[in-house]
Amino acid sequence: MARKIENSEFLKIMRESFEERTVASREVREKMTELDIAPTDWATIDTFKAGRGKWCFANTAAIQSVDTPVAPSTTKATAEVLDVAGDNLVPDKSEEFVPWGNFRDINAILKSNMFYPMVITGHSGNGKTFQVEQSCARLTKECVRVNFTVETDEDDLLGHYVLVDGKTVWQDGPVPTAMKRGAVLLLDEYDLASSKIMSLQAVLEGKPLFIKKINQYVYPKNGFNIVATANTKGKGSEDGRYIGTNIHNEAFLDRFPVTFEQPYATKSMEVKMIINHMRSVGKVDEDFAEKLVDWANITRNTFNEGAADEMIATRRLVHIVRAFAIFGDKMKAINLCINRFDDITRESFGDLYQKVDEGVAQIEEPVSPTDEEKEDIPF
Repeated sequence: MARKIENSEFLKIMRESFEERTVASREVREKMTELDIAPTDWATIDTFKAGRGKWCFANTAAIQSVDTPVAPSTTKATAEVLDVAGDNLVPDKSEEFVPWGNFRDINAILKSNMFYPMVITGHSGNGKTFQVEQSCARLTKECVRVNFTVETDEDDLLGHYVLVDGKTVWQDGPVPTAMKRGAVLLLDEYDLASSKIMSLQAVLEGKPLFIKKINQYVYPKNGFNIVATANTKGKGSEDGRYIGTNIHNEAFLDRFPVTFEQPYATKSMEVKMIINHMRSVGKVDEDFAEKLVDWANITRNTFNEGAADEMIATRRLVHIVRAFAIFGDKMKAINLCINRFDDITRESFGDLYQKVDEGVAQIEEPVSPTDEEKEDIPF
């Protein structure tokens, strides 16, 4: 019979043997047979599974937390922790989603269960956040999304006290919630955050989080990871297009091992996306979808050449598809959805689409009831 050893010792041996590789159950059994060892509790070891018949022992912080004795409390009372996260934080699968670009690499990192923070940057509306959520949905992996503003502070991230039934209770923020659940922490638009985001330094190193206000450590469960999305690379917006973004500390940025640059999808991929969205609203027009993508690509090329200040994002094409499903008029849908641009840009974009789709029906100017001729009524 194999020699029983403490779970933490068993995990450390596996970590030293396999390092950061994801290994098959066969390799784990062979190593156990070679060393004549077995853990005391397989239920604990199961948290390091990286899928069916696969294991990953890369999360050293989680390994250190196993079998760690709890130190006697030196405080007069223990903080009661309120969990408001719910039972299931796995995003819903979207039938509109089309895997493309960096999705395979992002999915591979999350599937490995290795702690490996990453940044995804790119222009607005090209599916950065959506890709991460859909990767989690397909891996049945929980995802905790935090949307940043300059007002987001340490309490918003780590937690704070709330009053419940006349007593003060600690409520975990999104960071410890994700760590405890082994979820993906999605830092959405992190470049809008202030320097208070530096409170995540230790977490970005895969180390335990110390919550000062309750004097407690939170250890990351196996599978915990961090993904940050942004329109910039943490150096501010040089052209002012993404106003409000901040220049971040180099020490913070350097804690992300990899950065994925995400462009807009290729024509074939984007057409599939638009048709999927059309299908979801019951208004499929494949020719319209292709012309919308052609139109959007022309605006992006013009923007990249410096000849225009705006461009059409994939998200705006989706808005147009939904407007088309409501009103049934292509040009009306387009005009309503490009009204957000200044007059010159709006008119040039509208004219451009009419050149791309020469057969599109022109929308007539609406007639106001006050414009109709009325008979003079004598008083």
